[in-house]
Amino acid sequence: MSTVQLTTRAPHHRRSSRPLARILTYAILLLGLAVTLVPFIWILMTSLKPASEIVRIPPTFFPEQWTFNSYQTIFADPKVPLARFYLNSTFVAVARVAITLFTSSLAGYIFAKYTFRGKNLLFGFILIQLMIPFQVVMIPAYLILVQLRLIDSLWGLVIPSMVDAFGIFLMRQFISTFPNDLIDAARIDGASEFGVYRRVVMPNLGAPLATLGIFTFMATWNDYLWPLIVITTHEKRTLPLLLTWYTSQHSQRYDLTMAASILVLLPILVVYIFFQRWIVRGVALTGMK
Repeated sequence: MSTVQLTTRAPHHRRSSRPLARILTYAILLLGLAVTLVPFIWILMTSLKPASEIVRIPPTFFPEQWTFNSYQTIFADPKVPLARFYLNSTFVAVARVAITLFTSSLAGYIFAKYTFRGKNLLFGFILIQLMIPFQVVMIPAYLILVQLRLIDSLWGLVIPSMVDAFGIFLMRQFISTFPNDLIDAARIDGASEFGVYRRVVMPNLGAPLATLGIFTFMATWNDYLWPLIVITTHEKRTLPLLLTWYTSQHSQRYDLTMAASILVLLPILVVYIFFQRWIVRGVALTGMK
């Protein structure tokens, strides 16, 4: 009888502990959400306050007097052609995403499905690049751009990032799960090697391509150090450089600097909100056998 009682009480104990674990999980998630969102909401609320209310003590979280004067001031400033800066950042981000997706998917397909001498060694060298800080290769990359005469050019922000080690690793892990029979069937049907890549492999890479594309877009849009080194002309600056320059010009106008920060962050937030499910799906599927 004692054995029967123990076996019947164990499931009840597990059921009683599940609500507590769920509540604890939700509490941790809500805490992380608050830590993530509160600074952004603070920036947004500050950009909608008058300058006099921002420096008030004690400070207010929500504006007592809502105003869009800071945004109107930025839009009316002739030294801040926002359309030009948005176009510069969009060109660099889109070009880098397109090239990175092509090179990463092609190299990932080769490393996943081809056998050749030195493949593991070469792939190891690619993985080593993930451990090398950008500051180490910054000077050689700059000297290469000098020889190519791409200093103060938007292409100078794209070419050094045409091959991404993380992208190759991500694609290789996903493509390795493809059945070889599917690729062999395409070859038997007469498809060329590039045709197999274009017609068989690429259509099945939706989730990892979207994940890599979003990561690359976010990193490129927020990149500051490399554009600061390469770009010297005001009209060719990207939005992070514009934000730094504008903040230095209006260091005492917190409403203007916060509004400029919102204008820089808004496009990338929109991209993330619309494509976040692809990020989760791509990370969840990558590497599954």
